[in-house]
Amino acid sequence: MQLGPVALRSLLSDPEWRESPVTDGATPLVVVDLSAGAAPLEALGARHVPAPGAAPWRVLVGCADAAPDGVPTDLFDVLLCSEPASSPWVATSDLDGALATIARTCAAAPAAASVLAQVLRLNERLPMAAGTVVESLAYSTLLSGPEFAAWLSSSPRRAHRPAAEPVVVGTDEATGTVTVTLNRPEVRNAYDSATRDALIDVLRPLAELPDPPPVRLEGRGPSFCSGGDLSQFGTTPDPVRGHAVRTSRAPGLLLRALRATARVHGPCVGAGIELPAFCPVVQAAPDATFRLPEVPMGLIPGAGGTASILARIGRHRTAYLALSSVALAAEEALAWGLVDAVADWPGRG
Repeated sequence: MQLGPVALRSLLSDPEWRESPVTDGATPLVVVDLSAGAAPLEALGARHVPAPGAAPWRVLVGCADAAPDGVPTDLFDVLLCSEPASSPWVATSDLDGALATIARTCAAAPAAASVLAQVLRLNERLPMAAGTVVESLAYSTLLSGPEFAAWLSSSPRRAHRPAAEPVVVGTDEATGTVTVTLNRPEVRNAYDSATRDALIDVLRPLAELPDPPPVRLEGRGPSFCSGGDLSQFGTTPDPVRGHAVRTSRAPGLLLRALRATARVHGPCVGAGIELPAFCPVVQAAPDATFRLPEVPMGLIPGAGGTASILARIGRHRTAYLALSSVALAAEEALAWGLVDAVADWPGRG
């Protein structure tokens, strides 16, 4: 559905339209053409439309050739344009292609797309720790939903490949820096429960020290982290326990408390960017790329990304990454603020 600002204003006042993704199974996506000029945009002024979030099951995407002035950006979940523009806009050379990709995601996983938008709207206004709780509650809900069940049933079964030592730790005697290295290179450091628990076992005692040492997070092999270990998807005993584990054993918040530095390389997928984004400093190798693949699976990011990535690049660009599953290159990630430097380092990988 593509609308102009005046038509959107009218529909936002219609409760049946706002609820139709739930009652009728309609796609939540609404594309709004914002390139018509300043006068039509006045229809979206605060006096004319409900507050942002008044249509929680709708995903509002605004688009224009060039980002116009006067757009109420809070009303939208994603803002796309063809010409260079600053945040919260995303500039793309293929506007139609970007819109088509988002449309496919919203059609394939409408509930997950809507929940993603809801969580990002909330987390924009919450402290990061509280945002991880909101994310976990939503993630647990989607785990028990039909979209994830459909994805799981259509996916090949994978055998779990446990590692004897999923995380290794070393200390630089000269600087005192503790290097924590993901150590499952045979599966591109896929993030499984053993890796999470090993990170907690290392980071929690460091965070409890009165004067913690510098901490650096790295990954062995061709990729820093390829995301959640798909062999464990759908194996949580129940959604409530999953929520309890995610919120009581959260490595991302410990990395932030320790003011850790992350060094990332290769394809960084899902948790492979969600966890580093908690760190105050993220250094990316030139070959690093960043992708959020969860929404087409019927889920949202589950390692804290709707809080950590949002804090770095804002909710509009976070929503774009999650709804498009695009692989963001290192230099663009630097321009967005997702990483803080692009440079290689000796002995990486």
